[in-house]
Amino acid sequence: MDENLTIGAVATLTNMPAKTIRFYEAEGLLPPAERTKAGYRRYTQTDVRRIRLMRRAKMLGLSLPEIKEVAELAFDVSCEGFEERLLLLVDQRLADVKQSMEELKGLQEELTRVRATLATRKGGAEPCCASECEQCRFIDD
Repeated sequence: MDENLTIGAVATLTNMPAKTIRFYEAEGLLPPAERTKAGYRRYTQTDVRRIRLMRRAKMLGLSLPEIKEVAELAFDVSCEGFEERLLLLVDQRLADVKQSMEELKGLQEELTRVRATLATRKGGAEPCCASECEQCRFIDD
């Protein structure tokens, strides 16, 4: 496989926009690409693999500092250290997702209750304003 890839080729191989690849490089998540005499970026298969790792880590909801950390561990230290750290980060994300799902379930229940209250309009009630109404179905419920 070619070790002299353009940013367009890397974008295609990684399913990552070229703009994002440049951003990752600017933020230090990706080592600076080698440049041709004309200034064009050139990438290697190792760069492609690093970007794929970053893309998957981003899909898991990891932050940019976390992505940088796991990429450095994977490509500069050891797979064992990378996998151990990634496991801890995945466990934390799972806990965060579980908590978010519980919060969303509570919100769903509250929205359902409020909707049911608002949908049962009192027949013949005079139009009013919250400042004049003694008991608003939403405010005072």
